[in-house]
Amino acid sequence: MTTDATPSTEQTSTTHTDADMKITINPQRAATLTSNLEHIHQRISSALSSQSSRSSPPRLVAVSKLKPASDILTLHNPPTSHSHFGENYVQELLEKSKLLPSSIKWHFIGGLQSNKATHLARDVDSLWAVESIDSEKKATLLNKGRAERNERLSDSTPLNVFIQVNTSGEDSKSGIAPDSSELVSLAKHIQDTCENLHLQGVMTIGAIARSKATTPETENEDFICLRETRDKLAEKLGIEKDKLELSMGMSEDFEGAIRQGSSEVRVGSTIFGERPAKKDAKVLEETEAEKK
Repeated sequence: MTTDATPSTEQTSTTHTDADMKITINPQRAATLTSNLEHIHQRISSALSSQSSRSSPPRLVAVSKLKPASDILTLHNPPTSHSHFGENYVQELLEKSKLLPSSIKWHFIGGLQSNKATHLARDVDSLWAVESIDSEKKATLLNKGRAERNERLSDSTPLNVFIQVNTSGEDSKSGIAPDSSELVSLAKHIQDTCENLHLQGVMTIGAIARSKATTPETENEDFICLRETRDKLAEKLGIEKDKLELSMGMSEDFEGAIRQGSSEVRVGSTIFGERPAKKDAKVLEETEAEKK
């Protein structure tokens, strides 16, 4: 992977995507994004250095919510060729998925409304995972949407799903309580009745205070809770615990999450920079010529 991307002397470069739309890439911005992503990979490697028994690094989901399509295309193109990107809003993901290459593996990581679940699973062709499942109703609707998508595309690939667990107990956080019977019931519902879904694992968004208080010498309580919850759930489902992934760790705490066994980290602002307000975000940015 190249780390010393050099800005071009040209102002912009233009790329055509599958949808034949023009997405303009700024070389200076591209160099910054490439460098940021490489730095994250270096930090992941460093966090892994203490885990000699681990066979593979965690999956890195680049959280691109409220960022333009050009940022995503920049990192998906060589030399970085990054594939996994996370989005929080259904409409934004729908727009981006139509503009960008079908080789991107999209993760929906935001709060999911029941009335949008079928739409999401049906119309985002390259949706790889939904990570915020917290009810049987939503699972059933996603299963329905995926079935319609698979029939349209003559495909049989199931949609990966993660059950969101509220490890911090905060009212502001979505997810199922870690010690509830609802968690096991939902997992069995996905396994037994949703043939177009695959239970990939469990996910948490931990408390910010716990993330800030965690040091390299201590363990994050949210990550301990998710790991123990996963282990108990796997036992009740009669499967090996490694069959259920742990999606935990974000920009502020992904290194600690890796040290505690995370299978997947979700990193946004450390790669893309601060996000604009939702009302100011644009999927397609205007060029200087278009602004005039």
